[in-house]
Amino acid sequence: MNDSQYHQMTDDLLIDIEEMLDECEVDIDYESAGSILTMTFVNGTKIIINKQPPLQQLWMATKYNGHHFNFENEQWIDERTGVEFWSFLDEAISKQAEANVNLRKS
Repeated sequence: MNDSQYHQMTDDLLIDIEEMLDECEVDIDYESAGSILTMTFVNGTKIIINKQPPLQQLWMATKYNGHHFNFENEQWIDERTGVEFWSFLDEAISKQAEANVNLRKS
């Protein structure tokens, strides 16, 4: 993938997350600034997703740890665990929101 494709894909993904959070029944505040999306939960914890253009990765920091996602076989995959991005995000949000969250079905 070239740099232009990377930026388009990651920008679209961040916008998709914002739209899903708007529809989510769980109270999650978010702020988008450039290539960083910060989600803040009622309990004060945060999840931060940001673009890493030099590496063409997405990085996600949760209360528990950080993960780096590479685009492989048409999906973002955690380079450490092999978990797909959306599955990981739903699980991370559910833990930090202390509620069952499935963004793609909100």
